[in-house]
Amino acid sequence: MTKADIVETVYDRLGGFSKRQAADLVEVVFETLKDTLTHEEKVKISGFGNFSVRDKKARMGRNPQTRTPIEISARRVLSFKPSPVLKDRLNH
Repeated sequence: MTKADIVETVYDRLGGFSKRQAADLVEVVFETLKDTLTHEEKVKISGFGNFSVRDKKARMGRNPQTRTPIEISARRVLSFKPSPVLKDRLNH
């Protein structure tokens, strides 16, 4: 599903909005998520799951083609943990 598909779904399901307003609404939601995660705050969406940013330490890895050891730098990664409601829906 793409962002355009999400806009289309919001437009179809909510009604009362133009497509431009639906696109703006979706964009505001995504910008809010990005801003919140950038400030290392957790995002909890009831019935869906939790998004958080965590730090990964630097570690040694290996180039799969040449088998040469290389250092993989420390970085921040996005983590998602689905809610029990979403897990149940996916499995039944």
